[in-house]
Amino acid sequence: MTVAILTMFAGLSNTYSLVNVVADQLKMLLDAQIKVKVLVSETCPDRERTGIFLDNRLEWVKITNTLHGKPIEWRDYSNSTGDVHDTFFEETDIIAEDFVRHLEDVDVCILHDILYQGWHLVHNIAIRKAQEKLPHVKFIAFTHSLPANRPKEMQYPFSARFSDMPHTKFVYPTYSGIPALAKQYGIPEGKCAVVYNTLPLLEGMSKDIQKVAKHIDLMNAEVLIVYPARLTVGKQFEKAAALAGAIKTKAEKNTKIIFCDFPSADISSTLYKHLIRMEGMQYGLEREDLLFTSDIGYSEGFPRQGVLELFTLSNLFICPSYSESFGLTVLEAGSRGNFLVLNEAVPALKELGERFGAYFMRWNARNFGYDTKEEYHPSEKAYYEEHAGRIVNLMREDRSLFAKTEIHTHYNLEWISKNQLLPLLED
Repeated sequence: MTVAILTMFAGLSNTYSLVNVVADQLKMLLDAQIKVKVLVSETCPDRERTGIFLDNRLEWVKITNTLHGKPIEWRDYSNSTGDVHDTFFEETDIIAEDFVRHLEDVDVCILHDILYQGWHLVHNIAIRKAQEKLPHVKFIAFTHSLPANRPKEMQYPFSARFSDMPHTKFVYPTYSGIPALAKQYGIPEGKCAVVYNTLPLLEGMSKDIQKVAKHIDLMNAEVLIVYPARLTVGKQFEKAAALAGAIKTKAEKNTKIIFCDFPSADISSTLYKHLIRMEGMQYGLEREDLLFTSDIGYSEGFPRQGVLELFTLSNLFICPSYSESFGLTVLEAGSRGNFLVLNEAVPALKELGERFGAYFMRWNARNFGYDTKEEYHPSEKAYYEEHAGRIVNLMREDRSLFAKTEIHTHYNLEWISKNQLLPLLED
């Protein structure tokens, strides 16, 4: 399949929000191994191509913007009646010829605001003329602004801004705008679709986070747990893995846990990581649900700034640690909006947790002058499953936490690509 994105950009400044929207769609299409053309105005400077716009997999096409050796001046024809300038239809003809030449080998053409914006009326008419010679091409027309009110009086060519186009799906970024979009073009709502704008969080994060993302799915996890600590039995990593597994099993949530670990002298790292992984899998995790950053090149620890970035993405912090003098990671996780689950039997964790409204569970612990050992009835597994259900319910009821999770899981490139954009290509 070959897809063309027709933008008629005259520049690529990322302060223009549509440039960012198109960049995200290019990433989605290229990640799906789709051949892509980008159609821009011939005046679009090559020096402004950066990031994804420089990808050598793209075919970069410049559409004519010249008539009789002079630049075509785009004029804002936002009214529904009136007169166009003398050379308007001559301009549409030569632009249409260019569209046909560059779209004849394309299966789908995605239009961005071409049918909507008044200053693109010349391109609106041109693509409609070109379509007559491109019966095999399917069109997807994106509107990125508030749909225009449909006027009672219209005349050609101004009426093109309010007219259906054959073989075309009309797209808006929210469901609430679909009725207005359909009304603008005089089409049934069934001919419309929704594709969200994305929040590409990972792209703005450090290379360390992007490296982690290559080994574990950060953006689609409904429950993402990050636990940074020295790889010692005193941190009780296996308890965090077990609870993560119980959450996945009990609540049927896509659950991932990342251990930002660094070595300890009291146990073999290889042995302890094996025990932790087996415990997590016994309670319901799959092998790909658990990651030690020491396994991907950070044998002496994950960068502190990277840990804070991971806490920005995660939504649950589990600290079953046997002993803490303060618990700085609790502050770090809490400051990034994570739901806190702490070992109630550790005095420092209880002190912080009570102040922050944390959720408490009980694990073996060291107190001032004595140690505690927990017994679970009827079993430790039942204990984890009971608390797993409560934790997930409380996370769902926390509006800020719910919003954070929904934004991460439903407004990322992969989710939008899989559930909204790519299905339109096949529809």
